[in-house]
Amino acid sequence: MPLLLTGFWLHLEAVSQDAVSSANSDTISYVSSDNSYVNKAESPSYASPLEAAYSSNDSYLSQRWGISRIEAPQAGHIAKGGQPIIVAVLDTGIDEGNQDLADKLVAEVNFTDSPTSNDLYGHGTHMAGTIAAIAPECQLMNVKVADDTGRCQTSVVAKGIIWAVDHGADVINISLCMKSSPDLEEAGNYAWRQGVVIVAAAGNEGKSTPVYPAYYANCLAVAATDESDSLALLSGHGDWVDVAAPGFNIYSELPHNQYGYKSGTSSAVAHVSGVAALVFSVAEDANGNGLINDEVRQAIEDACYPINAEGMGKGRVSALEAMTKVISLS
Repeated sequence: MPLLLTGFWLHLEAVSQDAVSSANSDTISYVSSDNSYVNKAESPSYASPLEAAYSSNDSYLSQRWGISRIEAPQAGHIAKGGQPIIVAVLDTGIDEGNQDLADKLVAEVNFTDSPTSNDLYGHGTHMAGTIAAIAPECQLMNVKVADDTGRCQTSVVAKGIIWAVDHGADVINISLCMKSSPDLEEAGNYAWRQGVVIVAAAGNEGKSTPVYPAYYANCLAVAATDESDSLALLSGHGDWVDVAAPGFNIYSELPHNQYGYKSGTSSAVAHVSGVAALVFSVAEDANGNGLINDEVRQAIEDACYPINAEGMGKGRVSALEAMTKVISLS
């Protein structure tokens, strides 16, 4: 059966089991990219997330419309300092030389056959850029589970989840989709038991068919919205989706200090991971179970802006409302 690992809506690819005999019965899929690069030197409204994420720079917010839409600048003023929240990005790597991201990287691992954990494909860096722009005080963990052609195996993603949990991640960003597997589901359950929030993509085929790991109960499944707060073109949806977030024409970092626009539920996931990092900074254990991931997830879901469309879960996330909600739970 063909299997698709969706990263963006353009040039999606699939590979059959017959073509991957070296996979040892594992599933292999491909991240996809539209390669819409923009050099920062050619972008007069460019501003570093570390310099402008929560400033009144209107041109910056107009470039990253999703950040403004989810009220991240207002939420950022509520975020607490102290121990940084760690967000693990399970993807094609993160560009280690990116001027906005390099000093935020605290750990890295390469589970692929690539000779480097650096991002030579572009997908992971774009996700990391959005997360860092929303939660400037967070730290990033580079967990490379997809190789330099965007290829990824389900078992590798499961290993990446466990590694990220064991090395201190609070949030795990999985802008990937694949078939279900026992190892993948158990890795997600393990993460939840250890107090981690996994945020995962609802896919880019415009269908209501569940995708994984987003469909698992212990993952936060994210659909994509456009600038009108409507279901974005080709976004996955359904009664299994938990929330939605901006995922159309999203501006973010790319390798070699470039910047560009991408679309897809991958970018929507990155927005929610950024929100989760902000909420973790103020959350407390309200129910006495020794963990705060349940409070974080509840706040994100309960504070959504309702959308007049089916299959969008609780609606479009709001960082400010989620922060306010979790504080009220404390």
